[in-house]
Amino acid sequence: MPKRYLIFSLCLVAGVAAGACTSRTSAASSSGGGGRGGRGRGGDGGPAPVVTAKVTEKDVPVDIAAIGNVEAYATISVRSQVTGQLTDIAFREGDFVRQGQQLFTLDRRPFEAALAQAEANLTRDKALLAQAEAQLSRDAANAEYQQLSAERQAQLNARGIVSKDQADQARSQADATSAVVKADRAAVESARAQLAAQDAAVANARVSLGYTVIRSAIDGRTGTLGVKVGSLVTANQTELMTIARVVPVFVTFTVPAVHLPTIKKHMSDGKLSVIAVPQDADAQPASGTLTFVDNAVDMTTDTIKLKATVPNPDRRLWPGQFARVTLRLATLPHAVVVPSQAVQTGQDGQYVFVVKADSTVEQRPITTTQRVNDDVVIDKGLRTGETVVTEGQLRLEPGARVSTDLNAPAAGGGRGRGGRGARGTGR
Repeated sequence: MPKRYLIFSLCLVAGVAAGACTSRTSAASSSGGGGRGGRGRGGDGGPAPVVTAKVTEKDVPVDIAAIGNVEAYATISVRSQVTGQLTDIAFREGDFVRQGQQLFTLDRRPFEAALAQAEANLTRDKALLAQAEAQLSRDAANAEYQQLSAERQAQLNARGIVSKDQADQARSQADATSAVVKADRAAVESARAQLAAQDAAVANARVSLGYTVIRSAIDGRTGTLGVKVGSLVTANQTELMTIARVVPVFVTFTVPAVHLPTIKKHMSDGKLSVIAVPQDADAQPASGTLTFVDNAVDMTTDTIKLKATVPNPDRRLWPGQFARVTLRLATLPHAVVVPSQAVQTGQDGQYVFVVKADSTVEQRPITTTQRVNDDVVIDKGLRTGETVVTEGQLRLEPGARVSTDLNAPAAGGGRGRGGRGARGTGR
């Protein structure tokens, strides 16, 4: 091919390509230029889709949350009060037992023998007391006779009938018999004291025999057995097991000391409710009341120790278990609340977007008091029944038009991507 024809062909192709580019640019310019309408005003290309919720009014509890642990209402160590050989265990470890229920039995034979010996000694001392009393009666009668005889001898001696020596002899016998009576009275008192001591010995032997049967002092659940049948149990030393009372239970927890004045204030109005939720797979709440506030603040942690009593009738809470604790101080009646997602934070503080009757939004500043679960309590700025935006706030500004239909397209086809949304109108 000649050189001039080649140059002419290349120029022709370049001219066709330039014309096509110019046509496409013109078509794009005539399609409406909607690319700027999708950056979020929501009014140029249609309403912005949002999710809304109503401002409601309800009673809101004022709570303090903490982590606590469950403690047994009472825990006792079961020990024997006498030394002996263990002969029987009347329960299985881990059983629930009632107060007064028989738990252990020791060998009774040594204590039965000791009781029989003490009773025999008591019978002997009763006989000795009776003998001393009889001797006292005899000597007292003889002393009375000797006294009368001495008085008669003294009268006869005064009249000169008997000699003075006979009268003095009668007086000496009367005095000697009186001294015997005093000795007999002392012997009777000694016999009575011995009888009382032996009576106490019998009672002690009977009590020791009763200690051979060990019973539960409280209602509760038994722990691990520390002995087996046949073991020698030493009085007040060998721990047989422990019993923990789990109905009711204590829930102990700590809160920052800054809450102490508020807690004391509300306690003066009545008992405070406590809700404990155990940290397990089946976390069912258990309710109780605050019954203890420690007498000092822990200086190392600046916290105050509290304790709640939970009835625990279904034994849901277990000693040693951790639980999420909620201390309810009061309840705010007729509080204005909104979902927490509706509250936004800006340079001037917190605000919400309120949907007006003409489907436009107003950015309104608010004042909140506290958060309860997924709701926020509003102190100022909103009224019951108003509608607030909970999702889609990023594409809004004051005066923007909104739609609660989530299937409606965003203004301009999206945020800042108006070029794509305009291509359909240019075809």
